[in-house]
Order: sequence, then C-alpha cells, then structure tokens
Amino acid sequence: MLVMPLSGKKGLVVGIANEHSIAYGCAKAFREAGADVAITYLNAKAEPYVRPLAEALQSPIIAACDVREPGQLETLFAQIEKEWGKLDFLLHSIAFAPKEDLHSRVVDCSQAGFALAMDVSCHSFIRMAHLAEPLMKDGGCLLTVTFYGSEKVVEEYNLMGPVKAALEASVRYLSAELGDKKIRVHALSPGPLKTRAASGIDRFDELLERTRERTPEHRLVSIEDVGSVAAFLVGDTAKALTGNLEYVDGGYHVLG
Repeated sequence: MLVMPLSGKKGLVVGIANEHSIAYGCAKAFREAGADVAITYLNAKAEPYVRPLAEALQSPIIAACDVREPGQLETLFAQIEKEWGKLDFLLHSIAFAPKEDLHSRVVDCSQAGFALAMDVSCHSFIRMAHLAEPLMKDGGCLLTVTFYGSEKVVEEYNLMGPVKAALEASVRYLSAELGDKKIRVHALSPGPLKTRAASGIDRFDELLERTRERTPEHRLVSIEDVGSVAAFLVGDTAKALTGNLEYVDGGYHVLG
C-alpha cells in the first residue's frame, strides 16, 4: 500500500497566477503527497487562469485573495476555519513592487513604492502567520518564497533585494516566536524561474543565462523542484527543521 506522506493534512496556497507559478508547482506536490489544498486567485481577472488549475487539483476551497483589499485575508481564514476547522500548512508566494520603483535604483525608490512592496511581499506573510496560528492547533508549517538577491546584489533585482531580506528576517523571528506551538517556519529560495512575477524584472532573460552558467550542473531549476522541497518541509519527517532558508537553486548560491 502506497503511503501518502501528507495524507490528512490541509494547506493553503497563496500566489498561483498560472501553470508556470512556483505556487502551482508546490500545490501539485502537496496534492500528489495526499494533502487537501485551498487555493486563492488574486481577482476576477486572474480567476479564469487559476480556477481550472485548482479544480484539477480537486481543491475544496477556491477563493479570491488580494492582500491589499481590506478584510479579504481575514475572510479567507474564516472560511478555512468554518470548512476545515484547522490548517496544517500554508505557502505564501506573493510579491509586488510598482514598476517605476522596481526598475529604478534602490536609492531612488519612492517612499510609497517601498511601503507597498514591503506590505505585499513581507508583512502579508506576517499577517498570514497571525491568522494561521490559532488554526494550527497541533502544530504546522509556514512557507514563503524568497530569492538570492536578498543576500547579494543581483543586477536588476533592485528594490526587491531589501524587501526579501526583511522577509527572511521575519522567517527567523516567526520561527522563534511560534516554536512553542510546534509551528515551523521556512523560506524557500529558488533560482530564477520564468514566472509571471519574474517577468517584471528588467533584463530577466540575461539573469537566467547568467544563472545557468554559474550553477554547478549548468541548469535552471523547475517549479517541480521547488514543489518537492516544499512538500518535504511541510511533512512530519521535517519536524526537526525550522527557521531555515532552503536553497532550491541548483547550487547557484555556492558560486553566485
């Protein structure tokens, strides 16, 4: 009999835009391991791209979630509490910065653009952790997604570098604060991937090629690679791990 390592677990995946999203690769891996997954879409414009993917994964909860809209995140967690009564894990895979700030030097970014990027890309994860805590009655796992540009200067990553650095620091603090509830917290750090979000980075194709050249195996990772690591981290076999930055970049961080 095949043992499904995530059988009986229920998780929330926030950040699917289409079939190329990192969040979708993770959602597939969670589902293949036996978990039930709640899936969100940003708005009515995004729903036609996300809903078919969620239905194919047999998601019992498919809901709108724009963290910039007051009350939407709270409504989502209230629905999870009503329908499931618990939450075992969540994946936060959202980031945003205004184009004019993302494409400018950090020293030139606007106060409003910086604040918005921090709110959507970092503070929303803290908000999700706050809402998930009472639902993780038997412990759980919180995952978010970062990038190597938080540690080293990566050309064209610009404003998102400081924002992701703040996100990674938040992971460490949340892991310490939630440890007594047996809630584990990690940041996944994939190499560059051709996702909708990444398409906003200037000269992104050049970044992909530089990455391919500098990884030990001279290859780029896939959303399936990231999903495999995410599914391991939310499972019980990873119960001794928390507060980590998990590189899924083919070794780019070693030589980058």
